[in-house]
Amino acid sequence: MDVRDRILDASLQLLAKEGVQALTQPKVCRAAGIRQSHLTYYFPTVNELLQAVAKHSLDALAASVAREGARGPGSFASAIAAGTADRRRARVMLGLVTAADRDATLKPRLREFIRELRAGIAPALKAGGLDASADQVAFMHSVAIGQAVLQLARDNEEAREEARRVMEMAAGFLRRKD
Repeated sequence: MDVRDRILDASLQLLAKEGVQALTQPKVCRAAGIRQSHLTYYFPTVNELLQAVAKHSLDALAASVAREGARGPGSFASAIAAGTADRRRARVMLGLVTAADRDATLKPRLREFIRELRAGIAPALKAGGLDASADQVAFMHSVAIGQAVLQLARDNEEAREEARRVMEMAAGFLRRKD
């Protein structure tokens, strides 16, 4: 595993355990087993680290959802529900939103990140046999984000089961009409 991936994986673990406030240079360096100069070489600012962690995490989710989506809409919905249960993803996204709220220069990058994310959702929907118009992708994205935030807040099995049911319901709305 290269240094950049070690940094990203360590950052995800810190997010899972402690939240976005744990992404300090000393903590990330200790968790990744690297010197601070390595961290600042790859990620000069916390905002850049957050953006990279979000992309790293969501790329992994997109790959998983695409694999499961090929099995059918039910598997697709279950994969998305499982992805929303990952506290790291919700914390990273909330951290990015908070950072962009404080620093308007991040807004254009956050908008681009959302466009990239949605571009990855469309093929996953199609692989699951679902329609994937821009509005349908936005709908599924919004439902998944809402479920991720609710699960982070509630953090229990009831919330995870609810997310699975809600994602299946959302997939049902998008099923292709033959």
